[in-house]
Amino acid sequence: MIEVLKNKNQTTKFQILVEIADKGPDIQQREIARELDITPQAVSDYIAQLINDGMLVALGRSSYRVTNEGVNWVIKALKELNSYNLYIQRAVNNISICAALAEADLKNNQQVSLKMKDGLLYASPEIDNGASGFTVSSVKVGEDVGISGVQGIVPLKTGNITIFKVPDIARGGSRKVNYDALKKYAASGDIIAGLGIESYAALSKSGVDFYRYGVVDVTVEAARTGLNLLVCCVEGELNELIIRLEKEKIHYELVADSSL
Repeated sequence: MIEVLKNKNQTTKFQILVEIADKGPDIQQREIARELDITPQAVSDYIAQLINDGMLVALGRSSYRVTNEGVNWVIKALKELNSYNLYIQRAVNNISICAALAEADLKNNQQVSLKMKDGLLYASPEIDNGASGFTVSSVKVGEDVGISGVQGIVPLKTGNITIFKVPDIARGGSRKVNYDALKKYAASGDIIAGLGIESYAALSKSGVDFYRYGVVDVTVEAARTGLNLLVCCVEGELNELIIRLEKEKIHYELVADSSL
């Protein structure tokens, strides 16, 4: 769950920091109370907590400044809220009409089953016990089709992620990569991605097609749709990638550049 939405305490702290950042250091507590529809005493208590947490500094009577720590917390919360907003939009859209690829020619208002294949949602005329819905138009095989009245859950298995560690340039970079090992792991991945210049050079030498933009987000989204990935990652980029995968609760295997 998003930190700022975990409880009313966190939500109110977030709102108070935003009010002070927006209206300036001399905003009155009663003004904040009026905006947030809480009592001035509650505002006073929250401000005391924020000062104790190091997110606010008292400049004088009814004068406050948001600290760097407070700004960073607000920015982090905003990023999480933006991601959650996209998640909600997708969920709501799926309740009304979702898009799928037609696995065969389909007629309007035809009942279809829904399944994931190669990371994409497909609509099939063969009904099973999984998710199902009804087409909103007639389409040919391979075309996109709207599906309404979706019921059930689309079976979804998270893909496997293999992280192939590449030495940084101080340890020789792509010249120290075991290319037999790299090609072995690349052969088992539906998607291959490279993080870092050294990884880019190594994958280019190996002659495989790979992603090099937005790799962390690509890895998460592709794994969620059931695709297997090989992420060729330079040592200096490992922490960011691993932290994100663990946060999203996505399993991964880390292999050294010399693994066979």
